Amino acid sequence: MRRFPVLIVAAGAVAMASGSIIAIAAQHFLGSAAFEPAPAAKPELVTGSIDSRWPKPGVERQTAVADAAPEVAALEVEAAPEPEKRMVVAKPTCNNPNALGVSRTVQIDTMGGPGFGMSQYRDYDFLRPGEVVLTFDDGPWPVTTPMVLAALKAECLRATFFSIGKHATWHPEVLKQVVAEGHTVGSHTWSHQNLAHKSPQEAQDEIEKGMSAVATMAGTPIAPFFRYPQLRQTGNLKAYLVQRNVAAFSIDIDSEDFKIKKPDVLVGSTMAKLKKNGKGIILMHDLHKWTALAVPELLAQLKANGYKVVHVRAKDTLNTLPKYDAIVAAAQPAKSNNARAIPQ
Repeated sequence: MRRFPVLIVAAGAVAMASGSIIAIAAQHFLGSAAFEPAPAAKPELVTGSIDSRWPKPGVERQTAVADAAPEVAALEVEAAPEPEKRMVVAKPTCNNPNALGVSRTVQIDTMGGPGFGMSQYRDYDFLRPGEVVLTFDDGPWPVTTPMVLAALKAECLRATFFSIGKHATWHPEVLKQVVAEGHTVGSHTWSHQNLAHKSPQEAQDEIEKGMSAVATMAGTPIAPFFRYPQLRQTGNLKAYLVQRNVAAFSIDIDSEDFKIKKPDVLVGSTMAKLKKNGKGIILMHDLHKWTALAVPELLAQLKANGYKVVHVRAKDTLNTLPKYDAIVAAAQPAKSNNARAIPQ
């Protein structure tokens, strides 16, 4: 397999009205703008906590990163991106003087497809002790997503939502509300398939169709952020995101709200994991009622225990592919109040 040198750099803080901004740049020196063939198949990328959640019978656990970690170096703050590529971020408003609030914003340059979340990617960790990133998967969904948004708004917080493409076509008005309230929106495939069990083309179709659907239904460009369903991926799939300049987000703390259905137990369990870890990217799901009910108390516990919330956003917007934009535009989404959420 041909290897390419990789550079990930972190810039210093820039004072802004909403807090400090850290610019993170990742650049792959490929030598050509053209996409190269994907490398030979690699084993699925898993680590202890993730492997135990979704075990593969008969397969030994693999280490998270097959290749050497890229070089990390300091870099001066870069010039602002061109206006046409700049992410549109709603101006923060906060009417709660005692709100938890966003302590700082981290800006990600997704050139070269960096990975974040220590469960699978150990190349770069942008969080300081006591900091968390709130992330929600599998929306948008009626009732529950707005409940989560209301809880976040009450504490003047911003989170990252990894939306399923099909759900976005069913409930575009909910997705637009997420965007309007200034949260970061990434994608989570078209229909939440386990991509590690798909052919390369099927997996690519799931990724791209999901990206196009979420961007189309949001009505505005979204972040080039992606999370694999069930955090399942292979080396080839990660290489594809590298080619597409899309950042892959894993996690540090799993709320396990897919199985913990009592809000008080969910809050206690998540806080215990956070205390043990000290910081991290927290995974939750905004389509679960018990999660939506738990979020206000979780935020109260974060504030009471002195944790700081970091908002993650992208330097540039996602470039969707016209082929998949056309597929989404031509589709006739089901408009039904009885639409069932795609299983996790």
